Amino acid sequence: MSAVTQCLILAAGNGSRIASLAAGAPKPLVPVCGVPLLEHVMTSSREAGIKRFVIVAGYRADLIRLWLSDRKIAGASVTLIENPEYHKANGISALAAKAEFNQPFLLLMSDHIFEPKTARALIRQRVANDEVIVAVDPKIDRIFDLDDATKVRCEGNHVVEIGKHLSRYNALDSGMFLCSPALFSCLESAKKNGDCSLSDGMRKLAQQRKLRAFDIGGGHWQDVDSPQALEHVERVFDRDFCGKQADSLVHA
Repeated sequence: MSAVTQCLILAAGNGSRIASLAAGAPKPLVPVCGVPLLEHVMTSSREAGIKRFVIVAGYRADLIRLWLSDRKIAGASVTLIENPEYHKANGISALAAKAEFNQPFLLLMSDHIFEPKTARALIRQRVANDEVIVAVDPKIDRIFDLDDATKVRCEGNHVVEIGKHLSRYNALDSGMFLCSPALFSCLESAKKNGDCSLSDGMRKLAQQRKLRAFDIGGGHWQDVDSPQALEHVERVFDRDFCGKQADSLVHA
């Protein structure tokens, strides 16, 4: 089975916790090591083998569109979708891209930094047409801001529970998913009052034992959701990594 080459990036939120560093810009454009978060995500994905990006923007989507117009990614295409309901949970942003995918795809958050080797290993997994694979980190003691992390409880290679407030868990959701298009029907069925989070859809899959866990091993990742988390990332991710990212996307 060939590796997945298309990717959905959720980039619609307003990033209220990191607003003090954003200067009015959307969170995906907040710099880490001098490079916007979204650029880190796209560069690591491209290095992993992704050739097609679909990005769902919301808050200040105009600035993300402008930023993208000034960049080229060799050998890759980019589609930007605007979600006017970006004030709702992130499941609605995922659903905004439903028409773009009829084959498996990598699903990423625009504020989660990760290493290319992790994404490369994930997209080489075999995903059935009715399941999702989530990249999980069992090294709970090394995570920054555990309270804000999404926890998972795994039984073997299946996730049986997922959420931020689990009392019993044995790994963390790293914000990276290998998805079949079946994700979208799960999100639709998880809607309440026209709203749903990604975790709501994942819980539906977990109940059906259709949510598998992929251990990221020694891979580093971090949800950059606050000034403190940003500072942590700039300490943990080495200078070589940041330097590669800074030279990644070519200005048009």
